[in-house]
Amino acid sequence: QVRIVESGGGSEQAGGSLRLSCAASGLTFSSSCMGWFRQVPGKEREGVATINIDGSTSYADSVKGRFTISRDSTKNTLYLQMNSLKPEDTAMYYCAARRSRFLCVMRSAYYGDWGQGTQVTVSS
Repeated sequence: QVRIVESGGGSEQAGGSLRLSCAASGLTFSSSCMGWFRQVPGKEREGVATINIDGSTSYADSVKGRFTISRDSTKNTLYLQMNSLKPEDTAMYYCAARRSRFLCVMRSAYYGDWGQGTQVTVSS
């Protein structure tokens, strides 16, 4: 049974930093493309960053230069380091797994396993 659990969310002031973690079990983490997505009530879920099994990464334009995605396959854990936070980063952040190294892109429909999310709130 796949289990994905996010942690590290919270409230932060603009300009601050947060580090999200995602612990995955029940899947072959080292063979899975992993991604972070976020969603604001009333809006579609949007891709934030992805990381493939070879460590290659991609980012949404809105977070480039501020967020860093990384993975530790020895711990089956995904991370998202968020710096220079802005109020528009406020959202529920979700970790997702795609059990393939192909099509590792920021389209939520390509990911089959999801966590419950962790809330990030950035105040101005």
